[in-house]
Amino acid sequence: MPVKIRLQRHGKKGKPFYWVVAADSRSKRDGKFLEKIGTYNPNTNPATIDINVDSAVQWLHNGAQPTDTARAILSYKGALLKHHLDGGVRKGALTQEQADEKFAKWVEEKGNKVQGKKDGLATAKADAKAKALEAEKKVNEDRIAAAKQAEAELAAAAAAEAATAEGTEETASEENTEETQA
Repeated sequence: MPVKIRLQRHGKKGKPFYWVVAADSRSKRDGKFLEKIGTYNPNTNPATIDINVDSAVQWLHNGAQPTDTARAILSYKGALLKHHLDGGVRKGALTQEQADEKFAKWVEEKGNKVQGKKDGLATAKADAKAKALEAEKKVNEDRIAAAKQAEAELAAAAAAEAATAEGTEETASEENTEETQA
C-alpha cells in the first residue's frame, strides 16, 4: 500500500486549516487516513505548524512519500533533517548522541529565527499603529486650527458688516436731516 504524507483540508471557505496526515495515496483528499501527524494553519503570520516529528520520521522510515507542500512543512519543522541524521546513524557515520545534538542545535537556531520574525512583525505593527496615531493627531489639530480660523474670519466679516451697517444708518440720518431742513 503506497503511503503519502499529505495535507487534509479543514476549516471554512476562505480560511483553510490543514491536518498533516499519513494516508493511502488512493484515498480521497479529505477521506480516510492512517494517522494524523500534525496541523498547519496558514492564516497566521508566520504560519502555525504543529508536527509530531517522531511520528513523521517513523512514517518516512517506513517509506511514506510526502507531497511537495508536506515536504516543505516537514523540512521547516526538521523532520527531514532528523530522518537524514537517522540514516547516518544506521550507516555508522555518526552516533545517536551526535545526531541528537545536531538536531537539538538546529531546532534551537530555527526557533530563534522564528522568534526574531515574530518580534520584527510585532515591532512593525506597533510602529505602524504609532505612525497612524500621530497622523490622526495632526489631522485633528489641523481641523481644529481651520475651525478657529474660519470662526475668526466669520467674526471679522460680522464686525465689518456691522460697521458698514452703522455707516449707512449715519448717512441715511444725515440725508433725512437735510431733507427736513430743505
